[in-house]
Amino acid sequence: MRIAVTGRNGQVAMALMERGAAAGHEVIPIGRPEFDLAETSDATVVFAAARPDVIVSAAAYTAVDKAECESDLAFAINGRGAGRVAAAAAALGVPVIHFSTDYVFDGSSPAAWEEDDPVAPLGVYGASKLAGENAVFDSGAVAVVLRIAWVHSPFGANFVKTMLRLSETRDHVAVVADQIGAPTSAFDIADGLLTVAGNLLARPEDRSLTGVFHMGAGGPDAVWADFAEVIFSGAAARGHNAPVVDRIPTTAYPTPAKRPARSRLASGRLAKVHGVVLPDWRVSLERVLDRLVGPRDAALEGVC
Repeated sequence: MRIAVTGRNGQVAMALMERGAAAGHEVIPIGRPEFDLAETSDATVVFAAARPDVIVSAAAYTAVDKAECESDLAFAINGRGAGRVAAAAAALGVPVIHFSTDYVFDGSSPAAWEEDDPVAPLGVYGASKLAGENAVFDSGAVAVVLRIAWVHSPFGANFVKTMLRLSETRDHVAVVADQIGAPTSAFDIADGLLTVAGNLLARPEDRSLTGVFHMGAGGPDAVWADFAEVIFSGAAARGHNAPVVDRIPTTAYPTPAKRPARSRLASGRLAKVHGVVLPDWRVSLERVLDRLVGPRDAALEGVC
């Protein structure tokens, strides 16, 4: 496959470039200056030059708090920009896979979110991503929207890297303990995406393969404090400091944008239709820690 992907420096795009190459695919990153999501011009020529079999729309405005005061830019990139990418896919006659987010939900469900649950974003970021979903489907392209959450990797800025940085200088770290989700490795997302893309190309007339799908990690529910504790445990097994996690409520860590209290995504539809099941998040975290910190030290296993 030849895969054109937007957001060349993003976690998913970088993981896709690595995993795609390992699987024998050619992944072509597309971004600034040749393509700017915030602009309004027709993007077809830019994507045509890559000669893609499929386009992956991974670039986004992701500054959740800053979006509250930059709504025009957030909607330009996440809404209209996503539509421009999908319109290019439609013009070229290739499928588009677009990434969205758990932030399209308000977090009030007592269970994991299903694809057909009512959307109700709590802030500008979520609303702009929902606008992007609608723009993708309005483009006329053969389209899949993959909602993802709590993404981490060795690339870019993410929770794992923040916790590891804090562990270098602190013996206690306060972490929110009342927001529920499942940490998801960008490598697992990339592997799952390759399967989805392959299915779209192998069965181009099968519209059951299109639409909205949730792509969440396996394993138990977690709160951010749980995630931090597993990160620090893994760091300790690699000879690094492991701070104590002080569990705090969301109210003790106010932010401009309100976060969903429950972000767990039910991924049964993705498994049934595309045969994609992501691994337990604790297993996948080990793979990321191996890259960021190094392999586990057998001499430290079981040591408090």
